[in-house]
Formats: sequence, structure tokens, C-alpha cells
Amino acid sequence: MKAHYLQHVPFEGLGHIENWLLKNNYEITATKFFDNADLPDVESIDRLFIMGGPMSINDEDIYPWLRLEKDFVRRYIATGKPVVGFCLGAQMLANVLGAKVHSNPCKEIGWYTIQPCTSALKPFLGESEIVFHWHGETFDLPEHAIRLAESEACLNQAFQFKNSVFGFQFHWEETPETVDNIIAHCQNELTTGPFIQDAEKIRSLTKQYYLQANTALEAFLAHL
Repeated sequence: MKAHYLQHVPFEGLGHIENWLLKNNYEITATKFFDNADLPDVESIDRLFIMGGPMSINDEDIYPWLRLEKDFVRRYIATGKPVVGFCLGAQMLANVLGAKVHSNPCKEIGWYTIQPCTSALKPFLGESEIVFHWHGETFDLPEHAIRLAESEACLNQAFQFKNSVFGFQFHWEETPETVDNIIAHCQNELTTGPFIQDAEKIRSLTKQYYLQANTALEAFLAHL
């Protein structure tokens, strides 16, 4: 089995997903757009993961490779094989499915509770779960998609389209190391806001909650 991932910046990679893929004997390949935009044949991939990044999927004039990525994701979705997007990746999926991506009413940065909206995520998250967030934008729900989760700060935290497309605005994949990397590169976003935690609190809560989030992610990936 071959898993491919799309990475937008050096400090937002697979995180704990890599551990799960290796444990389950996947061959892992990547397109790292900050280095090059070489993309594989969609038919050669069994699983696709789209990772996060600080840019907007609307920034095509600044990042021309976004057009290539959107075309690739659109063609991959058409194969019917599983694809999962996290944060920017979820916004990418929503956009290629015809939904708008725009500013959220407020930034959501840190460890905050999400609530599943349907039974689809409850086997993995229960009635609620504290997960990691780092976003200022959100997506509208694509036509024919199902909202899977919401939070106090953001209505569309997760969605499912058909049986193969899953977008998560939040992060399940973060580890203490990957959270430290995001803080180091995006420290300027830690301003004052109703849903913005400071770096010290984020690191403290990461130690408390990341294993729980990673375990839920593993259960979801095994079910995918």
C-alpha cells in the first residue's frame, strides 16, 4: 500500500500519521511544495493526506503551485480512494469541492473542545474531545457533504464527502515536537483573543492531550 502526502511548509509534516503508516507497512512518498511541485500519478496512490500551512488556499497569485495542487486533489477525489486533509488540507478539500474558504469569526489557536455532530466520529472522539487548533480561516460546507464536528469558535470543524473524503479543521496528528515547530515559526499569531492560548499553555496542554488525540487518530485511520 502506498500513502502520499502533500506538504506546504517544512514545519507541518505528517506528525503522528507517519508512525501509524510505518507500523502498518505503508510505502510513504511526498510532494513538498516548498521544494518542488512534482506530483505522482493519482492511480499510483492508495491513500492521500493533505497537511496544514500558514498560507490561504486563496493565495494562488503568491503560491502558483496551489493551482497544480487543486487540480491534483480534484483528480484524486475522482478515483474514490481515501483522502484526508488537516487544517489547510481540509480547506483545500472544501475548496476543490466547490465551497468557499474565508476568515473565521476569530482565530482558534490552542487546545479546545470539539463536539461530533453525527455518530460518524463518536467511536473515535466520544461526545467531545480536546484537540489542537491553529487557524484563522474556515470553510463553508461543500454541497452534499456532512458536517461531522463543530467547536465554540468554529462551526465547520470536520466534514465527510461521500465515503472517501474527510476534512478536519483541527489537528489529530500533532506531537510535542510538531507543536513546538509550529510555535517557533508562527509565534507572531499568538496575540490576544478569546480562543488564543499563549505558548506556555499550549505546550503544557500538548503534554496532557496529544496522546489522546493520536490514539483517536489511529482508530480513525484503521477504520478508513
